[in-house]
Amino acid sequence: MARLHFEAPDFKRFPCLRLAYQALSAGGSAPTVLNAANEVAVETFLKCRMPFTAIPAMIEEVMQTVCRRDISTLNDVLAADSEAREAAHDWLACLA
Repeated sequence: MARLHFEAPDFKRFPCLRLAYQALSAGGSAPTVLNAANEVAVETFLKCRMPFTAIPAMIEEVMQTVCRRDISTLNDVLAADSEAREAAHDWLACLA
């Protein structure tokens, strides 16, 4: 292994990677929102209540729905997490 070759990420094949970069760039509560939405999405998929391919759509919708705010305390993180989980469950209710 004398050389490593890196290519640009394929955001079309890996839409959640694009969302992760967006959350990182936005900062504040965005990474917390992404994580919470992802946890709800994966749990729902594992329970066979939504297709795997719907995971990025749910995460993106939650990231657009929940307002980004600055994080300065643990309570800020917990509030963002709770709001994102609620938005994810609302998204699921609209699917039903």
